[in-house]
Amino acid sequence: MDAPATPVADLFMLKAALKLVGQSLRERGVLRTAKSVASRLIYFVRDSTPERRRARFGDLDFDIENGVDTTSARQNLTTRLRGLLSGSEYQATDPETFRQMMSALPLMFSQFIFLELGSGKGRAVLLASEYPFQRIIGVELLPELHAAARQNLERFPRERRRCSNIELYCMDARQFVFPREASVVYLFNPFPEVVLQEVVRNLRASVKAAPRPVFIVYYNPLLRRIVEQGAWLRALAQTEQWVIYRNGDSPTQADENRVR
Repeated sequence: MDAPATPVADLFMLKAALKLVGQSLRERGVLRTAKSVASRLIYFVRDSTPERRRARFGDLDFDIENGVDTTSARQNLTTRLRGLLSGSEYQATDPETFRQMMSALPLMFSQFIFLELGSGKGRAVLLASEYPFQRIIGVELLPELHAAARQNLERFPRERRRCSNIELYCMDARQFVFPREASVVYLFNPFPEVVLQEVVRNLRASVKAAPRPVFIVYYNPLLRRIVEQGAWLRALAQTEQWVIYRNGDSPTQADENRVR
């Protein structure tokens, strides 16, 4: 179950929504902002029908197997509306697709940290714990989803974890200070355009200040043009569902042959 809303959380989300709209007005103008808000509201109404809710419950196998609640179906209307106001609704990562993306990474997991921005109820964080990353970080804006992720972390079977150093933060991803470690940054289309632009700028500035290898794993890459601006990343692998980027030069064949 989602954590109950509080007046502090309501104020937090209202400020986040107002900041998002204000930034969109400055960068995109009134017309494009109005169209974006209208399209999100229409999607929200359509996706709230009983048929769509039942369809989202088809994603329960991972939860049943592991005794957790990471599905996007078990969100109340208030939580879903908060997600809409903050720019993006939570979606749970498909486990098989996640493992496919991890298998396409040409790296030694033990030399990298895993960082998810927009971590929601924490499914991708839990899936990442099945790999021997140095540590795992999840960043989520909505307090109720963050609380659900903390509960799921407590419930997830410890015998399945190859990384137990896991940190969860409830904060605006634009304010997050990127660790100066080799990183795999995971994005499940978590932000609207204006937020993603700022997050990518922050990441690029961090890498420039402290050069290091960074991979971006972008699932459902609807805004890939934002990620690709500035030509500081190279696409290493992609399907219709996802794209994997790396900063700097493309990896050598020796890199690609490393055991994952």
